[in-house]
Amino acid sequence: MDIDVRGPRFGAAVTTVVLAVVLVTGSAWLLAWQTLAFALGAAGGVGRSPYGVLFRRVVRPRLGPPTAFEAPEPPRFAQAVGLVFVVVGLVGYALGPQWLGLAATGAALAAAFLNAVFGYCLGCEMYLLVRRLTVRAG
Repeated sequence: MDIDVRGPRFGAAVTTVVLAVVLVTGSAWLLAWQTLAFALGAAGGVGRSPYGVLFRRVVRPRLGPPTAFEAPEPPRFAQAVGLVFVVVGLVGYALGPQWLGLAATGAALAAAFLNAVFGYCLGCEMYLLVRRLTVRAG
């Protein structure tokens, strides 16, 4: 079942804000929250992440009906990619080195920003590339 494209973009906007605050404050606790959000999105799909639930219950009812849909697999893969980056960032912030936390969080922030502002999902593009490569190889 396809999903409303506005949901993942909303999640990316919230993620952008959360990760920007992490970079400014150095809060490992806030990064741990984002790690949980990505983990839930990767495991259950973007609709089951905290930001997906917020979109579905609070934001979407205030919008008009969706006009564009997408397959759920690419955004779910993107959540898993984000999860990898924030886990590395969390290790950097919690255990060191600090630059590792900054770099990994900054990379995740850049990807979330691209999705939120321009609708360009790097993780989704990675998913499509992996699919093309595995289909050719198989």
